[in-house]
Amino acid sequence: MTTVRDATFDVLRQYGLTTIFGNPGSTEVTLLTGLPDDLRFVLALHEGSVVGMATGWAIGHEAPALAVLHTTAGLGNAVGAIATARVNRVPLVILVGQQDRRHLALEPFLTGRLAGLAGDYPVWVDQPVRAQDVPGAVARAFHEATTFRGPALVVVPMDDWEAPFASATVAAPVRVARPAGVSDDDLAPLVGLLSGARSPAIVAGARAEWESLVLLAERLGCPVFQESFGGRAGFPQDHPQYAGVLPADRGRLREVLASHDVVLAVGAPVFRQYPYAPGPLVAPGTSVAVVTDDPAEAHRSPASLAYLASPSAVCARLAALLPSRSPAVRLADVPDIPELPAAGRPLRAAHVLRELGLRLPADTVLIEETPSSRPDLHRLVPARTPLGFLSAAMGGLGFAVPAAVGLRMALPGRPVVAVVGDGSALYGMHALWSATHYRVGALFVVLANGRYAVMDRLADKQGGKAPWPPFTEVDMGGLSRSLGCPARRVDAYDELTAALDEVLPSLSTREEPLLLDVTVTVDPDFQP
Repeated sequence: MTTVRDATFDVLRQYGLTTIFGNPGSTEVTLLTGLPDDLRFVLALHEGSVVGMATGWAIGHEAPALAVLHTTAGLGNAVGAIATARVNRVPLVILVGQQDRRHLALEPFLTGRLAGLAGDYPVWVDQPVRAQDVPGAVARAFHEATTFRGPALVVVPMDDWEAPFASATVAAPVRVARPAGVSDDDLAPLVGLLSGARSPAIVAGARAEWESLVLLAERLGCPVFQESFGGRAGFPQDHPQYAGVLPADRGRLREVLASHDVVLAVGAPVFRQYPYAPGPLVAPGTSVAVVTDDPAEAHRSPASLAYLASPSAVCARLAALLPSRSPAVRLADVPDIPELPAAGRPLRAAHVLRELGLRLPADTVLIEETPSSRPDLHRLVPARTPLGFLSAAMGGLGFAVPAAVGLRMALPGRPVVAVVGDGSALYGMHALWSATHYRVGALFVVLANGRYAVMDRLADKQGGKAPWPPFTEVDMGGLSRSLGCPARRVDAYDELTAALDEVLPSLSTREEPLLLDVTVTVDPDFQP
């Protein structure tokens, strides 16, 4: 007899969802026990790491990944990571276990009120009416996650897996085609706007495609800015037209864009901010256009013109339609590099990032989660490939460590480095066990200052004393070793360079994770 479980496994195979990230609970035992040999289960020790690792895997494969969560507790623990996947626009299929359908009306132990638990962050949630509808719901979840670029949830009662499937219909197409073409007539208003611009500029976001955007930028001869707080680099940051990261407050944003009469945002919102400041986003006389495949992003953008279309298709066609311009003359930015610390003086984050930037291979996948050091990282470690900078666009902590594990599992031949603050790393340390167990050779560089430096600085600006203490007692290396992951403490410049020179040359072939616990002092010049 073919069961719902058998039919669902066929769906997973059909869509390449054969790696299952999970932390098992009793409501998933009937699904997971006795998995076929062609389905691989990857254990994480916390549901935030389950979804974080699946998110990294999906980014690496550029396709949906599969996660399994345990009813209310599992889904609740994973909500922050689900929100990050949604804002980063990463497709996930998430199966959530539920109590036995036959007595759900009595709300037995472990019954979950699951449909709304993750709020609006899933792109789609389904609780199949019949057990026989589960395979079709999983197939549809794959399509929903792919189309809307985010996590799709299917809630499955534990007894559904053993129900007979017989010849029930799978209510989903085998394949969904998504044509990405755009007509010249549709682009005419944008061609006219850019052709008539005196001084255009581009803002590149996480959904920009590098090859087509480089063609367009070189055609226009204009500077290209990176969106603030983006989930990934939208443009090669070693390109001569790269102009840096946009400020995240309106006053400085207006100042940076003041000399440009047309600003085109590609795969980016208009414009991501952090602290509120009064006034418009751009100065009078500056027109803004946006090209995005995210309907919500297009609909909320205060722009003169918005295109809901493939950024890649639009940029490629614009590059062919627009007249060529001479590139604007720009003085090369010289990174502000601190002097090397004297003997016995503490390291600053910029010292660490400078040495990383000098040594990292060009194809390194770098995941950032060090809020107080992010400006230094942008200056000193330019992204030279589309995965050369990844971050949690949601802003919540706990992304970098598990995402690095999932990325290295998906891309075993690429060097993977996570640069995290100690406060950030504490939210995702569980993933180090998975890295060790599954022989994931990623490097975790922890910039340890023993405090929440961003929060301390915000409290200073507020004019009051922060009620939270530092946590200098925490031993990041000790925590790492307790999870089976080797760690090395770095307190001095010579120790730092020695460790990097030893580890980085063989990082692409490494089969053992390593955590560098780097003691750094708080940067006195950092402004959140």
